[in-house]
Amino acid sequence: MFDVEAIRSQFPALSLEVNGHPLTYLDNGASAQKPQRVIDRISKAYSFEYANVHRGLHHLSNVATENFEQARKKVQTFIGAEKEEEIIFTKSATEAFNLVAHSLIAPEIQPGDEIIISLMEHHSNIVPWHYLKERYGAVIRWIPVLDDGTLDMLAFENLLNEKTKLVAVTHMSNVLGTINPINEICEKAHSVGAYVVVDGAQAAVHEKIDMTWQECDFYVMTGHKLYGPSGIGVLYGRHDILSQMRPFLGGGEMIKSVTTEHIEYADLPHRFEAGTPPIVQAIALGEALDFLTEIDMGAIKIHEKELLNYANSQMAALDKVRIIGNCPSKGSIITFSVKDIHAHDISAILDKYGVAVRAGTHCAEPLLTHFGETSTCRASMGMYNTKEDIDRFIEALSKAIQFFS
Repeated sequence: MFDVEAIRSQFPALSLEVNGHPLTYLDNGASAQKPQRVIDRISKAYSFEYANVHRGLHHLSNVATENFEQARKKVQTFIGAEKEEEIIFTKSATEAFNLVAHSLIAPEIQPGDEIIISLMEHHSNIVPWHYLKERYGAVIRWIPVLDDGTLDMLAFENLLNEKTKLVAVTHMSNVLGTINPINEICEKAHSVGAYVVVDGAQAAVHEKIDMTWQECDFYVMTGHKLYGPSGIGVLYGRHDILSQMRPFLGGGEMIKSVTTEHIEYADLPHRFEAGTPPIVQAIALGEALDFLTEIDMGAIKIHEKELLNYANSQMAALDKVRIIGNCPSKGSIITFSVKDIHAHDISAILDKYGVAVRAGTHCAEPLLTHFGETSTCRASMGMYNTKEDIDRFIEALSKAIQFFS
C-alpha cells in the first residue's frame, strides 16, 4: 500500500512554512527534497567512515572504498546493468554527456558526419554536441516535436542515414513530461550503425529502468533528482563500447602506471573517474536508491499519475492558462503559460503562498521557441506530493491570475 503521509514524514523540508503557508514543493523536476535517511547517511559517512578510496590500506580507507563500490552495485541493480564496470560515477549528468562527446564521438567524428538531437532536449544534451559542430565540422539534425508534445517519429526515420554517428534523446522531457519510445529509437538508430545516448535525468525517478531490455548504448542519470544528493551523476555505458573509449580526464586514479615516457590506463570503470571521486555523494545516492526500491517504483508511478490527472482537470477550469504538451503518456510535469502575464511574475506570486514552481526556459530554449514561448512555469510532482498540494497550487495560481487581471 502506498502511504503518502508516511513518506512525507521522512522529508524534513516538507514541514517548513514559507511566508506563513505550508511549503507546497512542486519543483521536483529541478531537484527533489531529501529523506532523513539520506541526510543521516551523509552525516555518518563524513563523521565515522570517511577517507579517500582505493588508495589506502588502513581501516577507514577500506570502509570508504567498500561503501563507495557498494553504491556502484546498487546503481547496477537499480538499472539492470549486466556488469558493475558499466557504471561510471560523474559529478553530474552534464559531465556524463561531455564524457561521451569527448571520449567516444570526438575521436571518430569527421566533417559532415551527423548527430541527431530531439528538439525537446535539455541544454546539457545539446551543448556538448554543438562543441563537436564548432570544432570538428559535425552536422546537427533535429527531430521535430508535434503539437501534442510527442516526437515526430516519421521525421526521425527520415533523418537517419549512413552519416548518422549519434542519436541523443531524452527518455522523459523535463518540460513536456513526454516519455519517448526509447527502444524504437534505439532500434532505428542501430540499423544505420549510430550510437544512442539517452538522457534519463527526469525519467529515472518516475520510470522503471532496465538495461536488460532497454537497448541504448549510454544512459545518464543524476542523483539530486532521485532524492539523493547533488554532486553525483551516473553514466551507464555498454561494456564493449566503454572498453574502446579513451579517458575523458587525466590524473590520479584513472591510471595503472605512470613513467616519464609512458602511461597505462586503469581498467573500467576507474579509467573514467579521474581524481578523488564524489565519495560521500555516491554512498548517499546508494541510500536514496534503497529508499526508492523499498517503496516500489510501480506504486510511485501510479500515485504521480493520479496527481497529474487531478492537476490537469483543475487547471482546465482556469482562464488564460495554456498547458504545453498534452500527450497521453507523460510523466508528472505540467508546464504552462498564462496569457499576458510573465512566468516570473506568476512564480513570485505563488511563492507568497508557499508554492514552489520553476519559471524560465527550463534549459530547453529550442523547445520553448518551437511552442512560441519565451518563458513558462513548470509544476513538477514527486512521490511525496498530495492532492492537497495541488489544491493549494491551483488556489494560489487563481489568485495570481486575478491579481494581474
